[in-house]
Amino acid sequence: MSTDDDHRFPYQPPRPADSPAHGAARTAPPRPPAAPEQGRRGPRPVPPDTEYHRVLAGEKRRIGRGVLAIALVVVGLYASNIVLAVLAALADSALGHTNPTFGGTEYTVLFHIGNLLSVALLIPWSMVVQRWLYGVRGASLHSVLSRFRFDVFGRALLVIGPLWLLLSLVGIQFLPYEQAQQSAGYLLGLFASTLVLAPLQSAGEEYGFRGLVFRVAGSWGRGPRTALFLGVLVSSVVFTLVHLSADLWFNVWCFSLAVALALITWRTGGLEVASVIHALNNTLTFLILTVLHADQNAGLERSAGTGSPTLLIPSATVLVIAAAVWLGTRRSGPATTPAGAPTDRFPTAQ
Repeated sequence: MSTDDDHRFPYQPPRPADSPAHGAARTAPPRPPAAPEQGRRGPRPVPPDTEYHRVLAGEKRRIGRGVLAIALVVVGLYASNIVLAVLAALADSALGHTNPTFGGTEYTVLFHIGNLLSVALLIPWSMVVQRWLYGVRGASLHSVLSRFRFDVFGRALLVIGPLWLLLSLVGIQFLPYEQAQQSAGYLLGLFASTLVLAPLQSAGEEYGFRGLVFRVAGSWGRGPRTALFLGVLVSSVVFTLVHLSADLWFNVWCFSLAVALALITWRTGGLEVASVIHALNNTLTFLILTVLHADQNAGLERSAGTGSPTLLIPSATVLVIAAAVWLGTRRSGPATTPAGAPTDRFPTAQ
């Protein structure tokens, strides 16, 4: 019996009525059985006082695991897009339409829904990948508080919404498009599906790239500056590449948007503000084109020469917003996980 155990369970003398006869051997009361040692089960706790992109960091960089996580995000994105696009094309064929998936030129409502929904599925998929490869709850992707902060989301929408609406109305003047004959039912279906799914599609890209990919690459750096640099660079490059564009100006826009949203996510400690900006851009663009009876096929074209230097306007705007967020948090610094959160990120014996 160890000394520590003796202090934990001190000997208790028997009561007088129970005292044994003089000279009889005394025996200590029976000890309670020791609890069996076992490792912690369930998800790993989020580390305390940690910036958003450093939540997955540990003693080891685990670069191979990170590359696998990024690959799973990209493969999941393309796989869901292919599956839903084919299903939409089959349904359209049954209705007598041929959408772009099967080589047609009809931008149908089902084709639109399939495109938006396939990207929206990155939200649960990114959570599953993080939980599987890193053992951290998927809900931690929302923010450093492991929940979606609707107050932050609402304030960002009220402040940035009017600005982005004005930017979209000006930008549409420089966007080449052709009007097409479209029925009222088609326009209503396109408008309604955009209003519901475009914000989710935009959020899907945020959870996939500014969420999981940003965190994975941020876990590769030893110091905070290196981690931030790697997180922003890798997530922005991957985000730009998955758009499969050969146009210089469009790629500049994608990369600028990705860098700005990654910095905003870092400073605010969550994906709410980034999701607002991304959703405003995508949703307003689709809605304005729908109201103008524009042929939506123009938005699918990513070959060289389809973009123009006018894309520098939204690129500069989103970078200015990121700078404003940074200045607004210069005293408080980037948001971090609560200081009282558990510190043992890896399974330990209890």
